[in-house]
Amino acid sequence: MIVYSGLKTDFLTAVEEDSIASEIEENIYNKMHRKTAQNEFRSWENSLEYMYKVLNDDGIAKDAGIAIEYNIPQTSKRVDFIISGYDQKKTPNVVIIELKQWDKVNTVAGQDALVETYTGNGMRKVVHPSYQAWSYASMITDYNQNVQQQNILLHPCAYMHNYRKSNPEKLEMDQYKEYVEDAPLFARGEVLKLREFIKKSVTYGDNRQILYEIDNGKIKPSKSLQDAINSMLKGNREFIMLDEQKVVYEEILRISTACMNDTKKRTVIVKGGPGTGKTVVAINLLAKLTGEGQFVQYTSKNSAPRNVYSKKLTGFKKSSVSNMFKGAGSYIDAEANIVDTIICDEGHRLTEKTQLGPKVSGENQVKEIINAGLCSVFFIDESQRVTLKDIGSVSEIKKWAEKLGSEVIELELVSQFRCNGSDGYLAWLDNVLEIRDTANFDMKDIDFDIQIVDSPNEVRNIIIERNKVSNHARILAGYCWEWYKAEQNNTDYHDIKIDDFEMSWNLGNTTTFAIDDSSVNEIGCIHTSQGLEFDYVGVIIGDDMRYEDGHIVTDFTKRAKTDQSLKGIKALYKQDPQNALKEADEIIKNTYRTLMTRGMKGCYVYCTDKNLANYLRECLK
Repeated sequence: MIVYSGLKTDFLTAVEEDSIASEIEENIYNKMHRKTAQNEFRSWENSLEYMYKVLNDDGIAKDAGIAIEYNIPQTSKRVDFIISGYDQKKTPNVVIIELKQWDKVNTVAGQDALVETYTGNGMRKVVHPSYQAWSYASMITDYNQNVQQQNILLHPCAYMHNYRKSNPEKLEMDQYKEYVEDAPLFARGEVLKLREFIKKSVTYGDNRQILYEIDNGKIKPSKSLQDAINSMLKGNREFIMLDEQKVVYEEILRISTACMNDTKKRTVIVKGGPGTGKTVVAINLLAKLTGEGQFVQYTSKNSAPRNVYSKKLTGFKKSSVSNMFKGAGSYIDAEANIVDTIICDEGHRLTEKTQLGPKVSGENQVKEIINAGLCSVFFIDESQRVTLKDIGSVSEIKKWAEKLGSEVIELELVSQFRCNGSDGYLAWLDNVLEIRDTANFDMKDIDFDIQIVDSPNEVRNIIIERNKVSNHARILAGYCWEWYKAEQNNTDYHDIKIDDFEMSWNLGNTTTFAIDDSSVNEIGCIHTSQGLEFDYVGVIIGDDMRYEDGHIVTDFTKRAKTDQSLKGIKALYKQDPQNALKEADEIIKNTYRTLMTRGMKGCYVYCTDKNLANYLRECLK
C-alpha cells in the first residue's frame, strides 16, 4: 500500500505550498485509520524539503512517479521515498531512498550491520541505513510477482541529510562495505551526488505506471529465492530429518497445502521435548513451502535461534533469506491470512505484549500469529517456559484458534535425538529436579556423559578441551550474577566470580553466541542458548536452586537484578506469596532443565550449593 503517490511535478508543488506533510497525514488517517505523531509530521516536513532540492532538476523527468511511505505487504515496514521511471534503454527502474534525520551516529563492533544513534528518547542500536534500504529492496524483489515478471530494477540508497561525512567515513568502513556498495550512502552536502544516482535510473517518466505495478503485485517468492534456500539445505546434514520428524513434516505439508487449496484456516500444534527435532522440521518446512511458491515466514520470540539458523543457512554471507526470519512481534498490525504459512518455533516463549524499542505494543502474540497466517504451525514444549511473561501453551493456542475460526490439529515429536538419543536422561532429570515423578531414579544403562564436578574451573577446562573438536561446546549458567551494561562488550570484565574462578557473561555485541568462534571464553545464559544445541555443555547452577531437607528448593531472591525472567515476581509475592513461589519454582527449574538438555553428548555440572551437588551425585549412582 502506498500512502502518497503523484508525479514529480505534484510533489514539488506540494512542497512549495507547504502541504505535503498534511497530505500524507490525511492519507494515513484515511487508509490506515491511524493518527500521526507530531515528531513524525515534522520529520516529513524536514526530510521532504531536502528531497525537493534533490528532485528540482530538469534532468529528472517531470512525469516520474513519486511514492512516499510505501508499506511493504506482509510487513510493518514502510519505504520512505520511491522514484519510478525508465532508464535510457527504456527499462523500468525504481530508486528506493531511506531518509534519516540523524546527525550523529556511532559504529557497533562485532554485530552485523548495526549502528548506534539517538532515537526514541535514548541511544539505541539500529540497523545501518544502507542495510535497511537494501533489505527493503530485497524483500520487494523476492516477493513481488510484478517486479519479478516485468524485470523492474530496484536501486536502494540512504540519504542522511543532517549528517556530515568524515574522511574516512566510519559508516562506510569495511564492516559496512557490502551494504554500502549495494545501497550507497548520501549525506549532508551531497545533493548533487544523490541527484546523479537517480538520473542514471530515471531518465524518462512513467506517469506512475511502475508504482501501480508494484502496489498491485501478487505476493509470491521469486524463483531465485526458492533456489537459494533449497541449495542451502542440500548436503547440510544438520537439517536431515529422521524417523518421526519426517512423518510430522509430511503431515504439516499436507495440512498447509490443503489451506492453500480450500482457503480454510488451520493451526497445527507440534509438541516435543528437548532434542526431538522441532527446529529441524521447522527449517525444512520453511524451505519446502517456499519452494512450492508459498509466502512463508519462520518466527520465534527469542532472537537467538533466528539469528543462528539464518546464518547457518546463509553461511554468514549477506542474503535476502534473512527476510524469512521474523520476530514474534512482527504481526501486531497484520491483516488476517496475510501470510500463507507462519512457522512459530519455541512457541512456549510467546508473550502477550511485544517490546518494540522503548514501546510496548500488541495484544497477544499467539492471537496475532494465528490471525496473520492462513496456516500457522506452533512447535512447543510447555516445560521450557522460563519467564513470567511466557504464555505459550497448548490451551492458549487452542483458545485463540477457536476464537479466530481456525481448525486445530495436534502432532507430537517423541524420539530423542539430543542427549545421545536418551529419553531416559530427560526422565531422570525431571525426576531429580522434582519437576515430575518418573521411574528413572538413576542413570544406569543410559548412554550420556553427565558429570557433577567440584569446581567451575573444572567445567571450564572440560568445555574448552571439548570445544577444540568442532567449536560445539559451551558453558551456560543460571542468571544469578549481574550483567553490567557498561561492560557487556568487554570479555576482560568478569561478571561471574566464584572463589578463584572468573568469567564474563556472553558479550552484548553478538547475536550468535552459539556459533561464534570465541564464545567458549564467555558464559551463555538461557536467552542465548534456548532453542539451540551443542555437543557438550557445562552448566553452573547458582544459589537460586539448592537442596535442603531432602528436597530441591528454589529461591527467586538469589536471581540477579538484571534478570528479566522474573520481572514482577516481588510485586506478585506481596499480593499472593503462594502463587509467586509456585511460579518462580517452575521457571527456575525449567531454566536449569533447559540448560542441562542443550548437550547432545554430555553435560558437566557445577553447583554453588554443595548439598545439591552431593544429591545429584547420589542420583547418578
